[in-house]
Amino acid sequence: MPEENGALCFENVVITRGGKPLIALDARIEPGDVLTVMGPSGSGKSTLLNFAAGFLPPAFSAKGRVTIGGEEITRLPAHERHLGLLFQDPLLFPHISVEGNLLFAVPQHVRGRKARRERVAAALAEVELDGFGPRDPATLSGGQKARVALMRVLLAEPRALLLDEPFSRLDPDLRAQVRRLVFGKARERGLPTLLVTHDAADAESAGGVLVKIGDPA
Repeated sequence: MPEENGALCFENVVITRGGKPLIALDARIEPGDVLTVMGPSGSGKSTLLNFAAGFLPPAFSAKGRVTIGGEEITRLPAHERHLGLLFQDPLLFPHISVEGNLLFAVPQHVRGRKARRERVAAALAEVELDGFGPRDPATLSGGQKARVALMRVLLAEPRALLLDEPFSRLDPDLRAQVRRLVFGKARERGLPTLLVTHDAADAESAGGVLVKIGDPA
C-alpha cells in the first residue's frame, strides 16, 4: 500500500565514462510522483536507470547514493533493490502463457497455487484482460502486451518504478492510453517513478519535474 512506500532519492549521483561526466542528478521523487529525465540517445538516460537498478556496465563509474524511504540501495545486489523496470519491449517470456508470465512475478510470500493464481486473475481483470491467462503472448496486440508487462512488474510489489522509454514502440493513439495506465497505476500504488525518454509528450503526460540532459550547446 502507498503508506509503505518511501521517496526515491538520487543523492549527488554523478556517472562518468572514461573520466568524462555523462550525467548528474540530485533529486527526490515522492511516492506517486514521476520525475522525467529527457535527452537524446547517448546522453546517459538508460545508464542512470542501470545504476539505480544495479546493472551499471563496467565501462561506467558512478558516485553518489540512491535511497528508498531513507534506506540506501546502491550497495545492494540488484534482486534485493525491489525496483520495477519497464522497457521499450514488453519482454514477455514467449514459451509460457500469459498466466505463466504473471505467476513468475508473484512474490514467494504468497503461498499456495490457488492464492497465486487468484493474484494473477485479479491483475488481469485490473487491466481489462479477464480470461487472457491461457493465451500465448504471441497472440496479443501491442497494447495487450504492454498491459501484461505492466502488471507483471506490479505483481512483484516493487518499491519504485523505473521506466526506460516504455511507450516508444507503440503507435501514437495506443501510446497515450498506455501512458495514462502506467502513470495512473503508479499513483494508485504510491510508487515513486523515474521515467527516461526522448519524447516531450511522455514528459507532458507524466507531469511532475522534468530534467533535460544532453541538450546541444
